[in-house]
Amino acid sequence: MLDHWEEERMLDHPQESCGVFGVIAPSGDVAKLVYFGLYALQHRGQESAGISSYEGAQRTAHVYKAMGLVSQVFHEITLEELPGNLAIGHTRYSTTGSSRVVNAQPVVVSTRLGDFSLAHNGNLVNALELRAELAAQGYTFSSTTDSEGIAYGVAAAIATGMDWTEGIITALRRCHGAFSLVMAVPGALIGARDLYGVRPLVLGRMSDGTYILSSETCGLDILSAEFIRDILPGEMVWIDHEGVRSHLWEPQPQPKLCIFELIYFARPDSVMRGDSLYSYRMRLGKILAQEAPVAADIVIGVPDSGIPAAIGYSQASGIPYAEGLIKNRYVGRTFIQPTQAMRESGIRMKLNPLRDVLQGRRVIVIDDSIVRGTTSRKIVRALRNAGATEVHMRISSPPVTHPCFYGIDTDSQDHLIASRLSVSDIARQIEVDSLSYLSEAGMLAATDQDPSQFCTACFTGKYPITIPEQLKRTKLLLETAAP
Repeated sequence: MLDHWEEERMLDHPQESCGVFGVIAPSGDVAKLVYFGLYALQHRGQESAGISSYEGAQRTAHVYKAMGLVSQVFHEITLEELPGNLAIGHTRYSTTGSSRVVNAQPVVVSTRLGDFSLAHNGNLVNALELRAELAAQGYTFSSTTDSEGIAYGVAAAIATGMDWTEGIITALRRCHGAFSLVMAVPGALIGARDLYGVRPLVLGRMSDGTYILSSETCGLDILSAEFIRDILPGEMVWIDHEGVRSHLWEPQPQPKLCIFELIYFARPDSVMRGDSLYSYRMRLGKILAQEAPVAADIVIGVPDSGIPAAIGYSQASGIPYAEGLIKNRYVGRTFIQPTQAMRESGIRMKLNPLRDVLQGRRVIVIDDSIVRGTTSRKIVRALRNAGATEVHMRISSPPVTHPCFYGIDTDSQDHLIASRLSVSDIARQIEVDSLSYLSEAGMLAATDQDPSQFCTACFTGKYPITIPEQLKRTKLLLETAAP
């Protein structure tokens, strides 16, 4: 369980999708390398973690997965029980399928050619249809995730006599939506992205010839691996003892990388499309200062995601940057919940204002987004209680007005505050003296790249992948099929 503040902040921010990671080495056991890779990707999912490994020429995978953080799920003993020079791993935040251990990944299914393992980041928009088709073919599902549908799609193709490459590509072509996949079969590591490349996936290499697939470059950095390149939209890479082979399973890709990966989800020390995300987030703050200036004494950021933009705002505006909110990074998960009386009295387990910094000051507070507004209001009240004379909030992204269907857990549209209220009404509800959001043009200009190659649907409602009307109306995924 999460502490009360963290629960509220999660409700007030879009939640990460998942982290995927894979390693194939010339020799030796690699489960511990995958463990450290997942540790670096922990921010992408905190519900469950898992690893599957392959040993030599064996056709059967070793698997261990459980609910909890990476450091809670794995220990020396469990890692020793995952032998082999090939392994993949997953950290999960449930966007499709409920939060239960049966939905933890990697998904492992038996096929004619041996065990197939899959770790998935993203969401299929045709998950229900795919599931129904496979059920009609006789496949029995043990989870409520769309990821199991992809895995069984591969198994179904293999059952017709196809080899691994043909079978995986055939299954990918049945999938509509967002997916970055790290997969494993006996003797090979495979990575693939949907034709839009909504979710990131990178390829790296260690000095001893070990190859790595990771959701982000920070997963490579923890192992001192060299970044080689991004896996391309519509591409599948096959990695074995002979090296890396590329297959464009979709010859006409249409790149639409999720812009929120750059703004918030990915770690600031990761690099996407050749650009440091820390630098990008600073540029957001600088543009925000130009678009929404206000007289104040200090600029502060909401830890941790608002800090780079706050520094950029400070540099562009000339208003000093200060740490006004201190985050307790050792709270994490706790099974001891504060009482209702403690909550009402304003218990601050996760975030605490610095009174000597804020007392008598006009404050600009920078955050990356507002979803419901509940946490924003609590932060504003805490700043005023600490002596701030004015509180001006600036958001380093446009208003979130539409839900995501591609692997990010946003609320249904009626729960998104910006879809219901004007900016001035939101300002009154969160009790700030002024509120401004970054413009869509400013957000895209800060990328220094072709703006048409990003998905901005949560801000604009322009979905690059067609959403079935039932899914759009209800934002129901496979939870409707959950037992």
